[in-house]
Amino acid sequence: MAALFHLRVLASDRAFYDGDCESLTVPVSDGELGILAHHSNLVAAVVPGALRARLPDGRFAEAAISGGLLKVEDGDVLLLADSVERPEEIDLHRAEQIAAESEAALHEKQSEKERALVMARMARAVSRMHVKRHGK
Repeated sequence: MAALFHLRVLASDRAFYDGDCESLTVPVSDGELGILAHHSNLVAAVVPGALRARLPDGRFAEAAISGGLLKVEDGDVLLLADSVERPEEIDLHRAEQIAAESEAALHEKQSEKERALVMARMARAVSRMHVKRHGK
């Protein structure tokens, strides 16, 4: 049996998960960050993408995360996120619509700040679409 660690995932509107975990993978700006038991302490910014956790029973749980902050301290992992959604909670049609609208908006003349907001909105929509299509 693999070593476990305690994981708490808190979204802005709810406690998403609080329990033991065997492994966790979260999206970060330069790729993915994997966490196992006894990981060294760290703080990392999480970007929109897919969160994957292997639970003690061997199942993998996947969710779309909009971004947030991850803290590993003394063997405990805390993930604070703006939003976290399980595949069954995602409206695929709505995510596709937002991605298409965002792509069209990128072709319009806009400020750097507006462009960054559109890119973030598109990244969240694409991560939702990926999790909905591939998540179990």
